[in-house]
Amino acid sequence: MYLIHAELRAPARGAALGADLARALLAAALPAERIEHVVVHEDTGPGAVLGVYVVAERLAEAESAVAGFCRRALPALPAFGGWTVGRVGAPLVAPFYERLLSGSGPAGRNRSLPFPSI
Repeated sequence: MYLIHAELRAPARGAALGADLARALLAAALPAERIEHVVVHEDTGPGAVLGVYVVAERLAEAESAVAGFCRRALPALPAFGGWTVGRVGAPLVAPFYERLLSGSGPAGRNRSLPFPSI
């Protein structure tokens, strides 16, 4: 299973998405697309990001499946009217691990601290 992010571009500055869109997107997924979970992140700057968990054998296959899913499902949902899909790919997780390793300090400044338990 892979986590793939799809960047969404808003049709106009300040445009927002409504509630329960992740549920609507998951309901629109076809069994052959092997989409397991969808999350909508609107706090990512202009636009939004979809986090899509998809079952696939390889990363390229997962990215392709999510891109196809977005091209098919977004136009079918009125809440996404005018929104377009940008980059689709696996997110870089290095900043997350940098924060874990650096304790409460800024990313990139690793200190000798015990590894936090999650």
